[in-house]
Amino acid sequence: MRTNTVVFWVICAFFLVCSAGYTVWNLADNGAVEWAGTVALGLVGVMGAFLGFYTGRSHAAQGGELPEDRLDANIDDGDPEQGFFSPWSWWPFALGIAIGLIALGIAVGIWLSFIGVVFTLVCVVGWVYEYYRGYFAR
Repeated sequence: MRTNTVVFWVICAFFLVCSAGYTVWNLADNGAVEWAGTVALGLVGVMGAFLGFYTGRSHAAQGGELPEDRLDANIDDGDPEQGFFSPWSWWPFALGIAIGLIALGIAVGIWLSFIGVVFTLVCVVGWVYEYYRGYFAR
């Protein structure tokens, strides 16, 4: 986490320097400030500052070193539990089709989106409650 914090602060400094250099270059070349690039580069620097501040505060609040920050750590030390996933479930596939139907409805005809929304709700409920019915009920 400490390395991430340093990387984000370096990104912040780099893009703020780039923004200042871009402004000076445009002033020297055109005699006017080109606001789109100056603001965009400045905001990327601000984003780096936000992320650097957040990761720094998170690192300070956790009270210990992560395995990624130790030189003697193994790969398995930072291997967290990712959760439980059903390898046989068809609900994620059906949900992808439903969301694709919504997008297709936005592009082709809005009436198709309404069908996609209903199908999406059915798929979400089916995915959430798949362990409450059938062979795998608990």
